[in-house]
Formats: sequence, structure tokens, C-alpha cells
Amino acid sequence: MDGPTKPRVLFAGDRCVVVEFGTAIDRAVNARVQQLRRDLEARPLGGITELVPTYRSLAVYFDPRRVGEGLPELLASRAASLEGSAETGGRCVVIPVGYGGERGPDLPEVARHAGLSESEVVSRHTGRDYYCYMLGFTPGFAYLGGMDETLATPRLANPRTKIPAGSVGIAGAQTGIYPIDSPGGWRLIGRTPLRLFDPDRTPPTLLDAGLWVRFVAVDEGEYAAVTDQVRRGAYVPEVRDREGNHEA
Repeated sequence: MDGPTKPRVLFAGDRCVVVEFGTAIDRAVNARVQQLRRDLEARPLGGITELVPTYRSLAVYFDPRRVGEGLPELLASRAASLEGSAETGGRCVVIPVGYGGERGPDLPEVARHAGLSESEVVSRHTGRDYYCYMLGFTPGFAYLGGMDETLATPRLANPRTKIPAGSVGIAGAQTGIYPIDSPGGWRLIGRTPLRLFDPDRTPPTLLDAGLWVRFVAVDEGEYAAVTDQVRRGAYVPEVRDREGNHEA
């Protein structure tokens, strides 16, 4: 990306203002989105009700009865004062995945398309950290960037009508996890027993924009053990920093 562009502030209805930082999917652009989000969380403006980050913008929802006409100017000023950079650190959530078989019915096709063995696809998919740009599509669906380009595979020509919650998929150069049962056209290569979305949990989503994700392959015994812990409410997701240190 060239030098940072001047943020644009646009109305999206009478209760939302969108602050745009660029036009492309880019880590530096998204870093500016996350910086403005964190700044508004740390120094909130009265009347703001919700902050929703996307790849390249931050949607700021507000109560028009409590916010004056100067909100766009205030947001523009805040955004312009931030110097975004593609941070290398951050919290990384470890996601155990059972790859292939009935949990990952498209793994053979992804391997064929990439010209790799199935085991090499798994090795490459678990071989790096993924950055969560945004949540969307369904509650808690994390759009993850940074996948090995050799694994890029087109979506299904005919989407499935129901994909089980926890399914890990590939669509083009992106990977992600279906948090609830839903239709979808991503190529399914595995499944995690973790609950990515639970309306009775605070917060209800396991992942969030700005976090990192690391997939770890587990065998049948490990998958069953994690499934049982999740069922009993005893499972605590592993969280590391990006140097590999575990959170206290």
C-alpha cells in the first residue's frame, strides 16, 4: 500500500457514521480501523452505542438524541491523529481442528486443486497465524487473512444448504470458521468442537476483529476430549501472544 489515505467520513442512515481508511484488504488499513476502535473504546464519545470494524472501515452507531451535529468532524479528527501500522504482536487464540473425513469433506478436492497431498494441506493450513480482519455473514464468523496462497481454492459452484457449526473452510485466498449451522459455499477441510458463538456467553463470540488465530490439528481422541470439555463448560481456549507465550 502507498502512504495512508485521508479518512473519509460518510453517513449510513440517521444512526450510523462510517469512517473509511482505504479501498483494499490491507493489514495497514485494518490497523488504522482497529486503532480508531480502541481509541473510541478508551475515550468514548457520548451517545455512541456500537462500534463495528470491517476490512477497511469502522461503522460508528449512535443515538441521535444524544449526539450533536459535530460527530463526523470529531471522528475525522480522531482518525487523522492516529498512525496505523500492521502490528506484528497481539493475542492469538488456538483452535483445535479435526481435519478431513466427514468433518472436512472437501479436503481431497483442495489437495487436488493445490497439487499437494492432504497431509501437506493440513501442514500448511496449521503452519501460520491468521489475522482476523472482521466478523460478518453470521454471528461470530471471522474472516481470516494470511493463508498460504498455494491453498487458495474457489468456492463451491453449488453452496451447501447446511454446514455444521465449527466447520473450517477455504474460499479463494481466505479461510474461516462457521460459528453456527448455516448455508455456505466454502470448501470444508475440517471442524473444531469449540463454540465460536454462544448467546449465553459474555462476550458471545469467541473471536473478534484484531485477534489472531492458530489452527492445531488434533486426532480423534483429542477431538473427543475437547468436545466433552466444551459440552461440560470446562474448556478454556488456549490464548498465546505471537511469540508463543501463554496468557496468564
